[in-house]
Amino acid sequence: MTGDPQGNQARTSARALLVDDADRLVLIKRVKPHTAAYWTTPGGRVEPSDRSTVTALHRELREELGANAVVGAEVYVQEPTGAHPSRQHFHVARLSSLDASLRSGPDVDAAARGESVVERVDVAAGGVDAIDLRPPGLAAFVRAEWPGILGQARRLV
Repeated sequence: MTGDPQGNQARTSARALLVDDADRLVLIKRVKPHTAAYWTTPGGRVEPSDRSTVTALHRELREELGANAVVGAEVYVQEPTGAHPSRQHFHVARLSSLDASLRSGPDVDAAARGESVVERVDVAAGGVDAIDLRPPGLAAFVRAEWPGILGQARRLV
């Protein structure tokens, strides 16, 4: 991991540009007390026990969504910033199955931290324009690269 100028260590995260069978982007709507709702891609911190960002992503998809997916290529890296101190590696992935009853982990168990709602967004119809997709810059990337992302996802089986 690489530190920032203040000496803090940047985290590494793995995230999915997860496409379902209807060619929609699967996102998590974060609803927290006293905060406007925002959306994120599924994924999270790469743990020391994870062999790679792909291994971490499979674990995170099971925890956050109760999902299995075929994970493909890394297509985007968001470098750490002051507001987002994590280097985030985004992979294209194709959803194989989702069973919300299998969700587990801190995001699901910590009700005081707010609610995480699985939503599917039609990118081709402008769906990412109507939401606050984080981190900053991701919505513009998804909008610009959607045909390629979708093409890659369709080839994953």
